[in-house]
Amino acid sequence: CRFEPSQLSDPVIRRADGSWLYLLPSVVDDIDMGITHIVRGEDHVSNSAVQLQMFEGLGSPPPALAHLALLTGADAALSKRLGSEGVAEWQAAGIEPMAIASLLARLGTALPVEAMESLEALAQGFALADFGRAPARFDPEQLAGLNARIVHALPLAEASRRRPGLDPALWEAVHGNLSRFSEVDDWQQIIAGPIAPALDDAARAVAADAALVLADLPWTEQVWPALIEAMKARGHAGKALFKPLREALTGRQSGPEMAALLPLIGREAALARLAG
Repeated sequence: CRFEPSQLSDPVIRRADGSWLYLLPSVVDDIDMGITHIVRGEDHVSNSAVQLQMFEGLGSPPPALAHLALLTGADAALSKRLGSEGVAEWQAAGIEPMAIASLLARLGTALPVEAMESLEALAQGFALADFGRAPARFDPEQLAGLNARIVHALPLAEASRRRPGLDPALWEAVHGNLSRFSEVDDWQQIIAGPIAPALDDAARAVAADAALVLADLPWTEQVWPALIEAMKARGHAGKALFKPLREALTGRQSGPEMAALLPLIGREAALARLAG
């Protein structure tokens, strides 16, 4: 971009009350901190033209400047003025930093958006030349999907760092079903109990029958498939079998594989939950 300086009006850099607008202080900060590259929205192109003159006037080489098309939401461009969500809200909601970085590094390019494990890996395929001029649409569902994939791929060592004392077997059982890392605490509570499943009469009857069957089965890592086979032999099958058992044992209608969860719940707790 090129701006003819004579076409630019003198910028207001200080208000009547003595407070400073951002134009000059940000240039001073950039010089003081040794900023070498600035990436900002295209709505700041004219401000950049003014600030380049400020860098020159202060005797400092300017940083390299790049301007990207604005991100849009469902109805308009995202902005603080419109109350759009920002990083603080995403952090509070349990969104992983790498989910945000992975999305923003590809949003507005023709490249596929991928869940990256580190900034170093992300930087290897990053180029400003890949970004188009048209505004890109931010989709919260896309961010949520990226977040889930990043949580699914978290190694046990990182999960244990975040939750000291985390049972490796619990992490192995549930991490593939988490949307946010904090949900591991929910499953820890489900395993430890108590839970309060809401079963109708038909589901309660299936669960009670399963309690009778389970009481006679050996408690091994294969106890869940053994329970299912025994229940099928008694005439139970399909959703009418699996749904009541999952709800009775976890209080949830969906979740990780029960074959991994049932051994974690334990024999006595499982029998008590099935018997109601």
